[in-house]
Amino acid sequence: MKRTMIEMMADNNQFAGKAFLRYSGCFFKPRKTAVNNMQETSSQDVTMITCTAPVNIAVIKYWGKRHEELILPINSSLSVTLHQDQLKTTTTVACSRHFQEDRIWLNGKEEDINQPRIQSCLREIRRLARKRRSDEDLSNDISLAHRVHICSVNNFPTAAGLASSAAGYACLVYSLSRLFGVDGELSLVARQGSGSACRSMYGGFVQWKMGERQDGKDSLAEQVEPESHWPELRVLVLVVSAERKLVGSTSGMQTSVKTSKLLKHRADCVVPGRMEEMISAIQRRDFAAFGELTMKDSNQFHATCLDTYPPIFYLNDISQKVISLVHRYNQHYQDTRVTYTFDAGPNAVIYTLEDHVPEFIQVVRYFFPPETNGGEFVKGLPVGPASLSEDLKTAIGLEPVPKGISYIISTKVGPGPCVVEDPKLHLLNPEGLPKKST
Repeated sequence: MKRTMIEMMADNNQFAGKAFLRYSGCFFKPRKTAVNNMQETSSQDVTMITCTAPVNIAVIKYWGKRHEELILPINSSLSVTLHQDQLKTTTTVACSRHFQEDRIWLNGKEEDINQPRIQSCLREIRRLARKRRSDEDLSNDISLAHRVHICSVNNFPTAAGLASSAAGYACLVYSLSRLFGVDGELSLVARQGSGSACRSMYGGFVQWKMGERQDGKDSLAEQVEPESHWPELRVLVLVVSAERKLVGSTSGMQTSVKTSKLLKHRADCVVPGRMEEMISAIQRRDFAAFGELTMKDSNQFHATCLDTYPPIFYLNDISQKVISLVHRYNQHYQDTRVTYTFDAGPNAVIYTLEDHVPEFIQVVRYFFPPETNGGEFVKGLPVGPASLSEDLKTAIGLEPVPKGISYIISTKVGPGPCVVEDPKLHLLNPEGLPKKST
């Protein structure tokens, strides 16, 4: 997770304790393991826990902060949590009195633990742990003075507009909270690492309320509906490029806030009403309304990027062809069957219903033919066969672009962060260092 949590954490996009545990369906029990060091013929106590956290993709976008340090947004936002079977961050946190300093490894490389947003999360979790022990007079074998080792990896492209920062910081905060026995409104902590990370603290459909307080205590995430609410909804991630985006989200937001008049209009006049409409559409499982709102909001977000001076270009030629393909497909059926959204990157996220997945996959395969990875073109949830009518091909009428789409991730709505119970899946070895396979 090289800049997953670092840029992810510096160049980022974007619980109520018991309630969070209820929503995610995960419960924690820190595991303390006596570790034998064969080389030194001595032993040390290492407490270690591993967790996973999901990616979320906003359908009402967050873009722009009113407070940089606290990461307070200029507008509320709403997202869909994707299933961890296909897209997740895994983080192992270990604590020991023998560790000399805090350390962090991201996607196989050691990074600077002193990066401000990482430190903000560490500091806040330790503060909450200290407060809990003081309030409840709890004894705990894990001393808050002990150093921690953190190892984190993604199973998807980093810093390419797939919300790696959201999953990375949510996983960091959740893992630390389980290690130190902290409950409470943890979305507030995750928000201080990456704004959109607060939404990855829950599964299903999640809103991030912008709040009004200057201290940010009311700027938090809240689950609108659980992942079980809309079982027919499916998500297709069309990976156009896994390359790092040229303009990071943080710097892009700062420039937009300073120069885009459209951004202010969007935040003040458009988003409040859209949030209400989107929540209603989700609760009614009204895909046509959900789809139209999702596409309009994605278009407006990228319009604000173009209204920024100098303009920011996150979409590329393939992104634009995907947009055209979706509209022509829907027009052919005179129905909103699929919908697109793009975060700060060229990769398209397609929402559709389960019945339409096989045909639309074939449409993408036909107009963006994979020349070398036909068998690996679709990853994730299995997709059944489908044939395309000549009428549909003619109606779409685009010139095929070979290898325009690298691959597709087929997934669905999923749960929030979870504890990994199998100790064999820890990313750190008994000495607290990354395993060679990590």
